[in-house]
Amino acid sequence: MKRSRGCVAPPSPASDGVGVRLAVGCSFDWEVPGPTPTVVHVEPRLDVAVGVVTEGWRNQPDVRSTSYVDGFGNRCRRLVLPEGPVTLRYEAEIEVADEADPADPSAVEIAVERLPDEVLVYTLPSRYCLSDVLYDAAWEHFGATSPGWSRVQAVMDFVHSYLEFGYGSSTAVTTAVDVYEAKAGVCRDFAHLAVSFCRALNIPARYCYGYLPDVEVAPKPFPMDFYAWTEVFLGGRWWTFDPRNNQRRKGRVLIGRGRDAVDVAMATTFGAPVLRELTVTAELAGAAVS
Repeated sequence: MKRSRGCVAPPSPASDGVGVRLAVGCSFDWEVPGPTPTVVHVEPRLDVAVGVVTEGWRNQPDVRSTSYVDGFGNRCRRLVLPEGPVTLRYEAEIEVADEADPADPSAVEIAVERLPDEVLVYTLPSRYCLSDVLYDAAWEHFGATSPGWSRVQAVMDFVHSYLEFGYGSSTAVTTAVDVYEAKAGVCRDFAHLAVSFCRALNIPARYCYGYLPDVEVAPKPFPMDFYAWTEVFLGGRWWTFDPRNNQRRKGRVLIGRGRDAVDVAMATTFGAPVLRELTVTAELAGAAVS
């Protein structure tokens, strides 16, 4: 395999203090019936507390690609898959802060009329997050809870216990309404339902996607995969919430954020290639570094 041209970003600064080094990446194996324009979305954002030590692509055949930043600030890679078997492999070493997701139980809700302009879009329904349809259910379940952090945590507690996790329990077109009715889904569905409930309660919420290694937790009995969670706007800033795990975690590496999974699909193909195999890596690369 050869390293694709124009695929290595300059190192970005890690957060201050002690960090943890992670190995993250993925590999797509496609069978492509004909040239297929594709956008791949697997590289970590550089505007968060993450230091990219090394990163690069190894593709077979050697496929030229270009990168751009989308309207949500996410790094995207654009290429044309050639006919035949194609393997795209992204590998990176990342440094992240050696600390769990921050929390502030005193964080308050911000009235809609005082929300920043750029946050308002995250109060609206979107393709998968049908907050208007789930409005009555949201207020029935959470209307009596204390506004602010307590109410958002109540949403996460509910989604975490209400949904049963299971691969194959949803599809690429499953919405939060479908998930609410089926009471089952994968991490993407947990995130969509939590986001929908928050928006129905007039609390801005957005969908996030990235790598989540098993740092200081027992590994799950599933192969490593991409991971979805939520960010909720309280007290004038965004906070990470994870309805699938329902705990503050270390080692979270953000790839992208948006209204829902439409904005941060791992790969968008303008054709009909067959994905034969997808593997994801997210693990400790070594001891803590300073």
